[in-house]
Amino acid sequence: MELIEVNGVRLEVVRIDGNDRPPIVFLHEGLGSVAMWQGRAGSWPEAICAATGRAGVVWSRRGYGRSDPVPDVRGSGRLKPDYMHHEAWAVLPALLQHLGIARPVLLGHSDGASIALLHASRFPVAACIVMAPHVMVEDVSIDSIARARHAYEHGDLRARLARYHADVDCAFWQWNDAWLDPAFRSFDIRDECRAITAPVLAIQGEDDAYGTMRQIEEIAPTRGPLQLEKLAACGHSPHRDQTERVTRLVQAFLAQPGR
Repeated sequence: MELIEVNGVRLEVVRIDGNDRPPIVFLHEGLGSVAMWQGRAGSWPEAICAATGRAGVVWSRRGYGRSDPVPDVRGSGRLKPDYMHHEAWAVLPALLQHLGIARPVLLGHSDGASIALLHASRFPVAACIVMAPHVMVEDVSIDSIARARHAYEHGDLRARLARYHADVDCAFWQWNDAWLDPAFRSFDIRDECRAITAPVLAIQGEDDAYGTMRQIEEIAPTRGPLQLEKLAACGHSPHRDQTERVTRLVQAFLAQPGR
């Protein structure tokens, strides 16, 4: 693990060695971090890089994992409804430039998937793989995030998350407050998704408590190819719930020419 300074903020980064094909950049979920990509079988990013032969970059966004926290996260530092746009169009390009990566494969989960789509709508990427993305706000998403707040304040969620974040309160509240802000109801990136020209693999679990199948069906690029995969017996984390199948899907998708 290393800390890289991007736009004056230190970000936690882990690099995985691989071949000279476009590397895979992993973008974590709303409560994720470098450490939370770990599963029962070890590091899933490392497994994906081994399966594809590619190098990889796993990083924690500001306020998550070991990256710098957000000062006064529930006050002056509170995230705005367009925080994912900022990550996609300001932070990620600066990180990629620092790392010397011009045309990555983006692999994102949940919030990270939305950030991947937004980035691919404006910047060159070799391919975009998204798991349980958010392209618009649904009632089911808000209901589940409200339940997460209750679990954090009254249950064991805070204790479970504290293992993965240096400042667990910053990690939780920056995400939860942003999503439950009434202004966030206008979040809608479907128009941006139409502009993506790179190949997209979109994966959604049928039992996802944070979104319906519309979240991948509405990506609908007008020029680039789109592959939709709807997984039974799968919730919000396809790479955990259907690890072997999702690994095979990613491997086959990236084996196609030009990716």
